[in-house]
Amino acid sequence: MELRHLQHFVAVAEDQHFTRAAERLMVSQSGLSASIRALERELRAPLFVRTTRRVTLTEAGRALLSEAQRILAQVRAAHEAVAAVQGVVRGTLSVGTEQCIAGVHVAGLLAAFRRRHPEVEIRLRQTGSGALGEEVAAGRLDLAFAYRTQPDTDQLRCAPLATEPMYVLCHPDHPLAGAAALTPEDVAGEVFVDFHPDWGPRRATDVAFAGAGVRRTVALEVNDVHSLLDLVDENLGVAVVPRHFRHKREALTALPLKGTGEAAYETVALLPPPQATSPAARALMALLETGSA
Repeated sequence: MELRHLQHFVAVAEDQHFTRAAERLMVSQSGLSASIRALERELRAPLFVRTTRRVTLTEAGRALLSEAQRILAQVRAAHEAVAAVQGVVRGTLSVGTEQCIAGVHVAGLLAAFRRRHPEVEIRLRQTGSGALGEEVAAGRLDLAFAYRTQPDTDQLRCAPLATEPMYVLCHPDHPLAGAAALTPEDVAGEVFVDFHPDWGPRRATDVAFAGAGVRRTVALEVNDVHSLLDLVDENLGVAVVPRHFRHKREALTALPLKGTGEAAYETVALLPPPQATSPAARALMALLETGSA
């Protein structure tokens, strides 16, 4: 089994299309198909179900994918480790993040990293915290900035970034706007605007309300911060968000959420175990920790 066969297999699995994968890899489609057939012969199992429009993984293909990604990540890490010993950080830095994460200015940090390490290719993926944790643990991301969803494990560790209380955002004309503070009971019957369930602020709010024994219904679900603020600004609902969100739309009323015990919004850097952390990820964290960004 050759590394190029695994690289070709992963590209087709990710793109679900031979032509797009061949273009990305800069190889001929016939050569890519021959590489996949050679891998299937060696493993004595079909890896893809092929149709005229797309390809999907077979059960054998799904079993191979995570291992192939892990092997390729280890090979990249080996190359990067040798370069680091020689005093040069090279390779690829794959970073994941949620939107508007507390405790780190991601764009500024990556810009500072690029100035220090111009030979490193930076890749960025934005999604929810749960998915980011899975990506880091599987070796598909070098690190991620996210909401803490679990304690440290053998595959994933957390470096604290920030902890914030939660606030209720509402329109200035909303009946609750004149309060000094609010509890989950105060807003239980309101129309809620919130993020997808995998987002950190949504998870923090769900934990806070569950801890208070209060049920709520999210009627308006969005996947970006500006849409949430726009909906609240039109007085279509209220939102429970981390404290730093209140500065993003000064016209809205922001009220502290009380009565939630220890519930808070805690953001972390998600990292693999120290021995599996890439030199590029260590260099990025060093910039963050020293405030050099």
